[in-house]
Order: sequence, then structure tokens, then C-alpha cells
Amino acid sequence: MIDGVEIKKLKIINDDRGYLMEMMRNDDSFFKQFGQVYLSVCNPGVVKGFHYHKKQWDRFVIVKGNGKVVLYDGREDSPTYKEINEFELGEKNPILLVIPPYVYHGMTPANDDEPIYLVNTPTEKYNYDEPDEHREPFDSKMIGYDWGKGKRGH
Repeated sequence: MIDGVEIKKLKIINDDRGYLMEMMRNDDSFFKQFGQVYLSVCNPGVVKGFHYHKKQWDRFVIVKGNGKVVLYDGREDSPTYKEINEFELGEKNPILLVIPPYVYHGMTPANDDEPIYLVNTPTEKYNYDEPDEHREPFDSKMIGYDWGKGKRGH
């Protein structure tokens, strides 16, 4: 696994009304600070990515649907430099994925017929004047990841 990446298996509490899924607590080992919470929806056939942050740690949970998140370690001083990791997460595999700074990431729905709804609780709030977002195309030659037939970048 890429150095600094962590996975937390999420606790789901079911009853006859539905369920509660506990995502993050301030006593989790990976908790650093809170920046904001946002929802990102990714439509079928679309890849959102790649990009990385210089300051921000991301903490992804797919709360509706099932998706694939792909990571690429772009840190030259990392023991896992140039390593690629794939993670399936969502309703079938409820996990929280921690993504460190300088690790490229992208996502796409696992199914061609439903979007994914991803909640992120990054360590930093979005800075509209100076965004901490550094992009690479979804089909980047540098990363060399094949998302599969019919996928288009965003």
C-alpha cells in the first residue's frame, strides 16, 4: 500500500428503521484537523481525476453506490514512489480511505448505470483564491493507469 494511505473499516449499526454508518471520529489515529465536509457526485462512465494536494489530506467515503478510487504516489522521496493502488469502496465495501498530500487520486463509478456519492472530510478548507489542487489528465502517460473502455475524463 502507498506510504501514508490508511483504510478504516466503517461501523454500520442496523435496525428496523435503516442504518447508521459512523465515518470519522476525532479519536481516529489518522485524524489531524477538520477543514470542511463536501459531497462529490461522479456520473457513470466518467473519471474524476487525477489531482493531488500539497497541504491537504483527503478522507473519502462513498455513501451511495460503489466506486473505484485509484491512487498514484508522485512523491519522489517516498518508499512507494510510482506505486499505484486501487480501492473498491461504497455500499458493498464501507470504508474510509485516507489520502496523504502529493498522492494523485481519481475516482469512477464501478457500475455503468449509477453514479457514486462521495463524502470527503479534508484537513483543509477550499481556498478559492489559491486552490491546493494540482491536476493531471485521467489518461496521463506519467501515471499510466487504464480506467477501462468507455471512460471519459472530467
